Amino acid sequence: MDDEYAKLIRRVNQPRVVIDNKACEDATVIQVDCVNKHGILLEVVQVLTDMNLTITKAYISSDGGWFMDVFNVVDNDGNKIRDKQVVDYIQRFLQRIETSAGFVPSLRGSVGVVPSEEHTSIELAGTDRPGLLSEVCAVLADLRCNVVNAEIWTHNACAAAVVNVTDDSTGCAITDPKRLSMIKKLLCNVLKGNDDLKTAKTTLSAPGFMHRERRLHQIMLADRDYERVERAGVRAAEEGSSRPQVNVLNIEKDYTVITMRSKDRPKLLFDIVCTLTDMQYVVFHGMVNTGRMEAYQEFYIRHVDGLPISSEAERVRVIQCLEAAIERRASEGLELELCTEDRLGLLSDITRIFRENGLCIKRALISTKGGKVNDTFYVTDVTGNPVDPKIIDSICRQIGRNALQVKHSTTLAPEPPHQETTIGYLFGNLFKARTFQNFKLIRSYS
Repeated sequence: MDDEYAKLIRRVNQPRVVIDNKACEDATVIQVDCVNKHGILLEVVQVLTDMNLTITKAYISSDGGWFMDVFNVVDNDGNKIRDKQVVDYIQRFLQRIETSAGFVPSLRGSVGVVPSEEHTSIELAGTDRPGLLSEVCAVLADLRCNVVNAEIWTHNACAAAVVNVTDDSTGCAITDPKRLSMIKKLLCNVLKGNDDLKTAKTTLSAPGFMHRERRLHQIMLADRDYERVERAGVRAAEEGSSRPQVNVLNIEKDYTVITMRSKDRPKLLFDIVCTLTDMQYVVFHGMVNTGRMEAYQEFYIRHVDGLPISSEAERVRVIQCLEAAIERRASEGLELELCTEDRLGLLSDITRIFRENGLCIKRALISTKGGKVNDTFYVTDVTGNPVDPKIIDSICRQIGRNALQVKHSTTLAPEPPHQETTIGYLFGNLFKARTFQNFKLIRSYS
């Protein structure tokens, strides 16, 4: 009965979305008011980031069963959203937001294969090592699987990937159970490698649509990539200076306050909210503010059971998981872009050349459209250090200078200025009197 009543309330109170280009001088202001439910903040942020909008500021409140948030957004060029068709699309999409499928765990050394009408989706998770992606691509090419699109993340000795493939002969999804079983078996062998202590497991992923980037976060979280490992000779001093600053503090036994200061980048808010949601925490109030290079975020959270963080072990785990969420998508290394005609085995050949020249792929985004590939790779040498320019020049000659372009090499940002206080300037006095009037004052800043 409670579930049916909640559904009725949501149907009666449809989301109210206001998009305003006059309220702020340098950003489009999007205001979303609706009935609150667990995961709705993630859904809203996901819609905005999937449209390649950059969230420069945000004010979040969801106390009292009502969700009332304000986002300042710009496009990729830093401009307001003025195209009426885009504005209408955002409004319609936000008015249909629904909480996505729940957390589906993935085990270390596992492969999940899900066929659909258009392609077969393969999830990979295991221990990272130089040449791993090359080996995976070689197996897929030998099995006549054409990679349509994929995303690969590595972090803290863990690797995760979501790969969509088609049958090279038909251009459609692979549906033969025997062939699917063979794909899973061979990929599990690749993930296991020479480590006999690891037990490669094969799992069938949950059916239905799952947001690819959210799924990667879930795979990494389940694989415990937040537990840092010592890697000798991998720029230890630089890693320490560039890591995000995450602080966790309980106040008045009502909320846990989380403050984060890090280098700004696209989709940063999505990555953080995604991790908090999958860890079963609810953001009741929050603030996001970004500058030219730095982002400051402050959230007042509780667990879904209504309690704040209650132990030191839980506090440490939240800090580690949020640090990992910020770091996973950080653009580490030299960015290479591949644009050329698609063919079976192309990705296998490209990654083999990278491996033979001592490159380690830290992150990759693979996409194919209209017979053309547009792939992005972030690479370092095998020790995690910058690649020798002579090696890059040699690789460009092998692949073709018109096909492979060097975009830019990421540099480490300076260490953010130290902040002694953990509670930010915006919410310092908010919880002395938590009333709706307080929230209206917060929203007036937008």
